[in-house]
Amino acid sequence: MMDKNTVFAVDNELRRLEQRLDDLLSLVQQLQEENRALRNRQDSLSTERATLLQKNEQVRGHVEGIIGRLRTMESGT
Repeated sequence: MMDKNTVFAVDNELRRLEQRLDDLLSLVQQLQEENRALRNRQDSLSTERATLLQKNEQVRGHVEGIIGRLRTMESGT
């Protein structure tokens, strides 16, 4: 049979472990939320990047068309 000091020590250790588990669960929840936010941000940035690449290609085509017309005008004079 355990004496009072041993029971007290075991009880304290169990409380300490319970607190540590609670802290770890809170940390896991916080990290999950942060991960979710980062994934959403990554998705948003990927969409924005795709849009910018598309606009860049449109502008490139427009500029190339202008350059082509200028060359045609230049060779015509």
